[in-house]
Amino acid sequence: MHDLETDGHRARKRFGQNFLSDPNIIRKIIDGIRPQPGELMVEIGPGLGAMTAPLIERLGHLHVVEIDRDLIERLHERYTPAQITVHEGDALKFDFGSLCGTEDAGGERTLRIVGNLPYNISTPILFHLAAFADKVKDMTFMLQKEVVMRMVAEPGTEEYGRLSVMLQYRFRMGRLFDVPPGAFRPAPKVMSSIVRMAPLPKDQLGAKDEALLGRIVTAAFGQRRKTLKNTLRDFMGDADFEVVGIDPGLRGEKLSVEQYVAIANHCSARGGDAQ
Repeated sequence: MHDLETDGHRARKRFGQNFLSDPNIIRKIIDGIRPQPGELMVEIGPGLGAMTAPLIERLGHLHVVEIDRDLIERLHERYTPAQITVHEGDALKFDFGSLCGTEDAGGERTLRIVGNLPYNISTPILFHLAAFADKVKDMTFMLQKEVVMRMVAEPGTEEYGRLSVMLQYRFRMGRLFDVPPGAFRPAPKVMSSIVRMAPLPKDQLGAKDEALLGRIVTAAFGQRRKTLKNTLRDFMGDADFEVVGIDPGLRGEKLSVEQYVAIANHCSARGGDAQ
């Protein structure tokens, strides 16, 4: 097996590189992903290939998105075009929808996305990936535990925020297990976690205007200590809160995803700013 710890590649801070090196953790992650032969899968940031090798072994062929040219060269040296397709560039700008159509012959979404996401771009990349949810079967990522806890947080908790609402609106979320710092080279200062995201069916989403929902949620959490009456004053007046049955004296973290959808749909149906 390729020696990840003495591979001679210097981890680059600007790319947020921490390379997974614990074989037991790698095996556990791959078992959690459950890749099947012939599946269409893309790995974000393969790095030194800790997950790449076992994924290719099970899938046959893997797409990867990598920005580091030194690592891209290593991937081309190690694998044949029949085993890997390397997409050079920034995952934040990559069109994941270009890899497949929305459905296979059986009506199933085909693309699966996996990766050890860099801590420094984790939130923006999650929002970028959410835009491709209608073409994705599932996504399994390793992220900073603190970020994962925000992703799966419930209303009323300290971790619950914009990331929680917008991702839970679009995906069924599940935290699988934690990964200690010692599983990486170099070791990060934080604990990591594995999270799975499965897109919800379109008919379960509910928001008539998803862009409006996003603006409302952003406003609600923009000043966490203020009440909805203040944070949503550009969207909702007292009469509006009464119609949707939500107390304007609450703070944003108290509302469920469904309540945010109800507010957005009320605003969409009413049109214009707060009455």
